[in-house]
Amino acid sequence: MGLFLTLLLKITPLYLNIVLGYISVKILDIKRESIANLVIYILAPIVVFSATISVKIDYTLISLPIFFFIFCSFTAILTYTLCKKYWSDATSNVLAFSAGTSNAGYTGIPLALIFFDHTFADIYIFTMLGFIFYGNTTGFYISAKGNFTVKQSLLKVVRLPILYAFILGLILNINGVSIPEELFIYTSQFKGAYGILGMMILGMSLVGLKKSSDLDKKFILISFFIKFIYWPLAILFFIYLDKTIFNLYNSEIYKMMFLFSILPLANNSVTLAILHGIKPEKASITILLSTIFSIIYIPIMLVLYGGFN
Repeated sequence: MGLFLTLLLKITPLYLNIVLGYISVKILDIKRESIANLVIYILAPIVVFSATISVKIDYTLISLPIFFFIFCSFTAILTYTLCKKYWSDATSNVLAFSAGTSNAGYTGIPLALIFFDHTFADIYIFTMLGFIFYGNTTGFYISAKGNFTVKQSLLKVVRLPILYAFILGLILNINGVSIPEELFIYTSQFKGAYGILGMMILGMSLVGLKKSSDLDKKFILISFFIKFIYWPLAILFFIYLDKTIFNLYNSEIYKMMFLFSILPLANNSVTLAILHGIKPEKASITILLSTIFSIIYIPIMLVLYGGFN
């Protein structure tokens, strides 16, 4: 019980940023589009560049984003195949996209900064690239199946500034170039800013949300099952296989992988719901519920895992 309360006290302040985000739009009339652009086009590239240039590149590290890209893609394809018969519109496409990812950035980075030292926090951010590439390749294609081509999806990836930040950081890292300590301290501050503003964006997206008669219980139940049961069980099974057979990773990497598996749903689904003409309340309510649920769910799962001491 003591460990649970300790973990709960650690993560609860992060969720206060959601309230601040809601207030900033509702009362201060802050434009959420401006904040989103700031996060996507300035903060995210700096955070990824700083992490990529700082980590020690080896085959084990390279395999982490590749693993999650494959896992996310497999989960999305499986979900779409099994669930497409349940809806006549593009709901199953949005569900499949959501099933294949998690809130690895906005929720995950602040948690990684809490539970890991800066070295493993950078490895976490580097690994997060697997989720980013999934969301803009396999995930985007599945979510937009029938409306967009593979070429259009890939063009979306090419336009991402975060991609070029990663490539530049990787090239400099491989060639032994490092950033000065003073500059590293400066760029490290962007990780905290990214996490704060990212969580605030979740709160901003709730403005205008109303009780909807279109509350889709089936959508919510399937989303929760995949995210909060399938994901951790699948990752724990992989950890078991690695411990007993492959021996690729260490205990710190296992903790990081497990953290990825217990994060709430990603808020990208709201954007996709709008894109496909599906009432965004369906995705917004599901994401809100998963985020609230994760306040208790995450510390419980960490306790069951044994803590992140």
